[in-house]
Amino acid sequence: MKSRVLMLVLASAVPLAAEPAVPLHLTLKSAVDLALAPDGNARVQLAAEMVKQAEALSGEARAALLPNLEGQFTALNQTRNLAAFGIQIHIPVPGFTFPEFAGPYNSLDARASATQSILDLSAVRRYQASKAGVKAARAENDSAQHQTISQVAKAYLNALRTKAALDAGEANVDLAQALARLAESQKRAGTGTGIEITRAQVQLANEQQKLLTARTEHNRAKLELLRAIGLPMDRPVELDGKLEFQPVENPDVEASIAAARGSRPDWTAQQSRERGAQLNYSAAKLERIPTLAAFGDYGSIGTAWDNSVATRTYGVSLRIPVFDGGRRDARRQESHALYRQERVRTRDIWQQVELEIRQAIESLHSGQAQVATAEDGLKLALRELAQAERRYKAGVSTSIEVIDAQTRLERARANRILALFSYNLARIDLETARGTVERLLP
Repeated sequence: MKSRVLMLVLASAVPLAAEPAVPLHLTLKSAVDLALAPDGNARVQLAAEMVKQAEALSGEARAALLPNLEGQFTALNQTRNLAAFGIQIHIPVPGFTFPEFAGPYNSLDARASATQSILDLSAVRRYQASKAGVKAARAENDSAQHQTISQVAKAYLNALRTKAALDAGEANVDLAQALARLAESQKRAGTGTGIEITRAQVQLANEQQKLLTARTEHNRAKLELLRAIGLPMDRPVELDGKLEFQPVENPDVEASIAAARGSRPDWTAQQSRERGAQLNYSAAKLERIPTLAAFGDYGSIGTAWDNSVATRTYGVSLRIPVFDGGRRDARRQESHALYRQERVRTRDIWQQVELEIRQAIESLHSGQAQVATAEDGLKLALRELAQAERRYKAGVSTSIEVIDAQTRLERARANRILALFSYNLARIDLETARGTVERLLP
């Protein structure tokens, strides 16, 4: 009885094996949706926070143009040396001396004060620059989403490439195994030799080694895809897509450049940054202009609540800049230099956009030709292998001819995979350069 109880206790102490996690089936669209989710790709999350930061900075700049109202309550108990304030009164009365020390006494003051800018052109320009900064941040957010779509699409495409290479490796192993079985049967029939069996086994070992390498590359590609999406690295995934050829219309260079001018968010963001730098430079120049502000306060003051009286102050203030040691001139020169930098960046980005479009179109044309050539090469390699196997079975050739045909078939499969990968990568690059990468999503 005791031994049975002990066995039950030990059995309960052994942890149950964790059930394997259900693989997440990913299409390109679902992968992009996960990356653009609030808890997805880190770049998208940071861009969203940058928008909030820009909006907060714009609110700070706007506050300089709005009324500033504050309340204050002061309760004091103090003493004063009247002589220190120059209060010395001499009364010609024998035995009387005016006191030099006053207090202690209480002072209560409850007051509300307000200020309002009436004319401050520099503050107006800074607020306009902050709004341009908000526009730039929102465009940067759109750019981050577009770049994330492109990044995830490329990672997904690379995973499809390694998956196709893995499938091709498995097919090559099957061919090598079939050749090994054929060599053994040929030897049993008396038409083969031992060296052919050994040669087929060597070919099989080579294909199995390549299969292991392909499997490792596929696992690495899936990890890179998980990183691009923002998913945990231990999450098992399965790809529902496949590497295939989808023909597209011949793109026009000028039309693509025109589309990029209105669609690329990074171009829009750079234009907004240049506009913001121009407005900041204008704000620095307008610091030389006098500013006008209104102020006022109203409250009750006295030594106690029962003897307090209402008092007020109001007026206008005109500030005229004269000399500040050269700080305004330095800020103006600095903001002008920043404005010139943004103008240079604008020209450089547009040249980069045009370069990316032209390169992507060239790669697309090359990819189309590569796919057509690779498809023809694959058909010829399959036909050659079939003929070599028939010749070997008929005893009119050796296994060397079959192995050579298998090697060329393996190369043809690899060429087709590479051609499809290059073609689809060119499609992603072209749509990214145009600013319409979301069109790749089904």
